[in-house]
Amino acid sequence: MIRTPLCDQLGIEHPVFQGGMAWIADASLAAAVSEAGGLGIIAAMNANAEWLRDQIHQLREKTDKPFGVNVMLMSPFADEVAQVVAEEHVPVAVTGAGNPAKYMELWKQAGVKVVPVVASVALAKLMERLGATAVVAEGTESGGHIGELTTMTLVPQVVDAVKIPVLAAGGIADGRGVAAAFMLGAQGVQVGTRFLVAKECTVSQEYKDRVLKARDLSTTVTGRRTGHPIRCLKSPFTQNYAAIEKAAESDEELHGLSAGALRKAAQDGNGQEGQFMAGQIAALVNKEQTAAEIVNDLMEDAERVLGGASTWVR
Repeated sequence: MIRTPLCDQLGIEHPVFQGGMAWIADASLAAAVSEAGGLGIIAAMNANAEWLRDQIHQLREKTDKPFGVNVMLMSPFADEVAQVVAEEHVPVAVTGAGNPAKYMELWKQAGVKVVPVVASVALAKLMERLGATAVVAEGTESGGHIGELTTMTLVPQVVDAVKIPVLAAGGIADGRGVAAAFMLGAQGVQVGTRFLVAKECTVSQEYKDRVLKARDLSTTVTGRRTGHPIRCLKSPFTQNYAAIEKAAESDEELHGLSAGALRKAAQDGNGQEGQFMAGQIAALVNKEQTAAEIVNDLMEDAERVLGGASTWVR
């Protein structure tokens, strides 16, 4: 059995976070992952306080295990979402798209552990100074909003730069990826794309099917021109976006094209206008399983790989 100090800090059985995927990571998926011994995470995305509170209550009806909420700091509802996280004494707040400094004292007083997602060493060091419990070092292989550094290069640099636990994210979908993350110095992993096809995930079947059919070169990156690159599966949306990106005179046209595109994919299964965010590892995701089966597969396979690592040592 694999157990790291991070497990004890957060009260979880397995060092596996489920990614806080907007329009995908709801109470159903998060509860299933937490019940399986990982850390299930509800994505607050651009939702308001009322929606989030309802999701938290739904999750607590399904499990009494620790869970997290992903707070997107650029959201217009970030202030009220942060307040709900404190009022509901959410065990873990995972933050992204900004600096959580203004909420750290509020969350600390409520007993909330803060785990920011970072894409650089500088941001990881800043989060440690602010009092973060751990950080998620997310490589550019991941789905959704991405940075420049790969997981292989980012994780060991962050591990060397901070004293708090580091989780690896981006390009992890099986035990080999988990084992590699541990070898880079991580104490845990965050997995998104594989949990997207979990049976408890309420995302559209069209979205799941596209991930299951993905190949090695099935993803692309949109939005580099605007400074907000997003990795997603190739689709009519990405083809249209690429054409407009080259021709558009201003970025406003691109922002308008992207508005609501993820919701169309996740909720409506709209293959023409939807933006199907997924990581480069999608090609290794080839079957639907329960969240518990996914967590167990990740841990059992990682243990097997790590156990056999000495085969090459002479």
